[in-house]
Amino acid sequence: MTQPINLNAARLQKAVPAAETQIDDALIAVSSLMATVVTARRDTIGVPAARGHATIQRLAKAQVALVGVSGDILRVHGELAEIGRETAGLDLHECPEIAPNSAALAAAL
Repeated sequence: MTQPINLNAARLQKAVPAAETQIDDALIAVSSLMATVVTARRDTIGVPAARGHATIQRLAKAQVALVGVSGDILRVHGELAEIGRETAGLDLHECPEIAPNSAALAAAL
């Protein structure tokens, strides 16, 4: 069953920023974990500098992956905005606060 463009646009206006925020939250959590792991290693008496190095490398790899995911989602956001402009004449580039009809789209939920 097909749905009106405005309903889909309204859903995307909520889902895309939510995904961006959640990815940022994950990056913050991994970064915080990294700081905690390195601090614990440094501050624990008798733990050599080499201990936990593989773990720190894995955390760094996770951070880099999250940065990549963040960039991909930002590109998706731009692509969806372009599709919205082409398909429905919506100016979603300023998503979602100042886009025309954003109140009407939000009400469609």
